[in-house]
Amino acid sequence: MENTNQSFRKSMSLLDATMLVVGSMIGSGIFIVSADIARNTGSAGWMMLIWVICGFMTLTAALSYGELSAMFPKAGGQYVYLREAYTPLVSFVFGWTFFAVIQTATIAAVGVAFAKFTAYLFPFLDEDVYLLVLGDYRISSAQVLSIVVIIVLTFINSRGINSGKRVQTTLTLIKIFSLLLLVLFGFIAFKYEIWNVNWLTEDVWKLRRLNLDGSFEDYSTFGAFGAISAAMVGALFSSDSWHSSSSVAGEIKNPQRNIGLSLALGTTIVTVIYIVTNLMYTGVLDLHQMVNAPKDRVAMSAAQEIFGPFGITIIAVMIMISTFGCNNGIILAGARVYYSMAQDGLFFKKVGILNKNAVPAYALWIQCLVASLWCLSGKYGDLLDMITCVVVVFYVLAVAGVIRLRYTRPDLDRPYKALGYPFLPVIYIVMGLAFIILMLVYKPDYTVPGIVIALAGVPIYYLVNKKRKTDV
Repeated sequence: MENTNQSFRKSMSLLDATMLVVGSMIGSGIFIVSADIARNTGSAGWMMLIWVICGFMTLTAALSYGELSAMFPKAGGQYVYLREAYTPLVSFVFGWTFFAVIQTATIAAVGVAFAKFTAYLFPFLDEDVYLLVLGDYRISSAQVLSIVVIIVLTFINSRGINSGKRVQTTLTLIKIFSLLLLVLFGFIAFKYEIWNVNWLTEDVWKLRRLNLDGSFEDYSTFGAFGAISAAMVGALFSSDSWHSSSSVAGEIKNPQRNIGLSLALGTTIVTVIYIVTNLMYTGVLDLHQMVNAPKDRVAMSAAQEIFGPFGITIIAVMIMISTFGCNNGIILAGARVYYSMAQDGLFFKKVGILNKNAVPAYALWIQCLVASLWCLSGKYGDLLDMITCVVVVFYVLAVAGVIRLRYTRPDLDRPYKALGYPFLPVIYIVMGLAFIILMLVYKPDYTVPGIVIALAGVPIYYLVNKKRKTDV
């Protein structure tokens, strides 16, 4: 049942909004990507510096988004900010990329991550257990389970914002508590000889390639920049979806205050957790153990050192909780972006309608469909690698939009102004552009396909806009 006169219900508190940010950010990345970062940097100092840089970038962007969210406390978040700061074309290209890959492929990837770690407890759900084989195309039980999880979470969120927020807040609090316990026990199991090997050496700040056989390769000057950008991909991906609360602005109490505050609090909490977790890793594992962790699962190697064989089970359960909660937040927030696009006449009309529970059910289910197709394709991981650069492009545009709006629309009411303006926004823009340029130069295979996917939205926009004008 739908009601075209239905409006969003403001039932999310500051705690709910903050837990949406934290829960959407923390998925499986913190348990895995440190292996690749260590491989690219070859030193504990540089590994930690990559996490600090990415944490700083995320927090800086969140502070800038606080000003945007206070000016435009509407469902859709980043889509709305880009529309107001630039043109409908820019916001549509973002919305198209968000729907086609960024959000839906992320949902698929997180869903499959949940299934992979569930397989530690139930081996018949492993990604190597195939349910269907048609030539070179295969469907594993992990892919099927991921689709089931996506459907279940979509159904929960279609029942109303209260259903979605309860799942999100509860699982995120459990997630934070579990990670802090892991860090605590990790420091209790602290090994001084490991710490000394990682930190008390003359090479602690030497940037180099660490190979699986334990050998090192020095970088050229240009190669060093490429390594830094490659290392940042994993850390930035692990910190993504930090803007989730801005997408549900229509359902947050006192949005002018609570959206910006939830972004600042959420990104700060996650940044601190990520840094102390990686410090813990360096106290129980040397860099060679990190880069050789089976399937890059550094947290599992650390847990085995901390808890013994039972550690694998502990981490598997933690990642199941983490990815389940992460997907709930991404599913909840993403649908509001498509809703806003439909409200502008740039997406299917029914997507812009709320159901009897005051949520965009059509948007939720169409998102579910595309994410499920990505699960079946098995290509979501490649797409996410390709799209990381494009994601940062949109962040840079949005942060630059804060500065642009100060000049083009100075009379807008700004209940909150970006902390550190204009210095912090400018610093973020410079760092973001540096990352984008480095990725374009050193990792074109990652970046060019993502840019092509995003630019495909340009002709689609003109086709959709032409049809909209014809219908009117």
